[in-house]
Amino acid sequence: MIQRWLTPLSYMHPRYWLLWLGLGVLYLLVLLPYPLLLRLGGRMGLLSMRFLKRRVSIAKRNLELSFPAIEPDQINLKLADNFSSLGMGLMETGMAWFWPDRRIKKWFDVVGLENLDASPEKEQNGVIVIGVHFMTLELHFRILGHCKPMTVMYRPHNSKIMELVQKWGRSRSGNSLVSRKKLVCMVHTLKRGGVVWFAPDQDNGPKGSVFVPFFGVDQTATTNGTFTIAKLARPKLVTAVVIRKPDGLGYQLIISPELQNYPYDDNVAAANYVNRVIEAEIMKAPGQYLWLHRRFKTRPLGEKSLYI
Repeated sequence: MIQRWLTPLSYMHPRYWLLWLGLGVLYLLVLLPYPLLLRLGGRMGLLSMRFLKRRVSIAKRNLELSFPAIEPDQINLKLADNFSSLGMGLMETGMAWFWPDRRIKKWFDVVGLENLDASPEKEQNGVIVIGVHFMTLELHFRILGHCKPMTVMYRPHNSKIMELVQKWGRSRSGNSLVSRKKLVCMVHTLKRGGVVWFAPDQDNGPKGSVFVPFFGVDQTATTNGTFTIAKLARPKLVTAVVIRKPDGLGYQLIISPELQNYPYDDNVAAANYVNRVIEAEIMKAPGQYLWLHRRFKTRPLGEKSLYI
């Protein structure tokens, strides 16, 4: 009983005050009208390039590696566009966590909602939703949950305050969050006919990964997570992304039809397949993708880093 009371009180420790202040400022900011948030977020993102030098370097290198045929001046334009999107992504995080349902739904269109239903021949096998790390990710969880509450695989946050707020925000529309390490739990959920969200587009290190092409890099560490779950549960697979409409007209959640010919019995072919699918999703709005992550960090044994 004592522990139950002490734990919430520990969140008020002075070392967390600055973080709570930041969350409070974000809450107040997202009370502004959406068109103003769009402009403010974009400008904040561009301004952040002066201070986030390391992230600027990583994003630029990712763009160079992914699109080797693009000229340097075009890379710089894409880089600026991406950081403008990053600033708006901060606003969208606040919108996802703090906006009421009626305000969220006002700015959304949904395409392919029917694709979240299990196909008749796989009714008891559930659906895997392959997610992609766009800047709109928090809005993605919020609106997807309104369409169909699902089990979301995620990486717990290192900060217990951010973990508390993140879990609260992502579960507001009925989603349940499970650590991405608990693959067996995901299999059981699918075999009960449930829906599982899983994003296999980041570098999780060499363990449980294979090296297959991704954009312009032939050897990219790609998780076997999708393959492991899919092989055991044999679910339907779809993709889902949230992208901003042009000219500040809101958002579109796009849910694909069932992916065809997924190789359930070959992990390398499956990783290759998923990377091609993710590339196609990213190209729907490449400026809105999270290029700040070191996607090509893990290299085959003996290869030097691509970020030197």
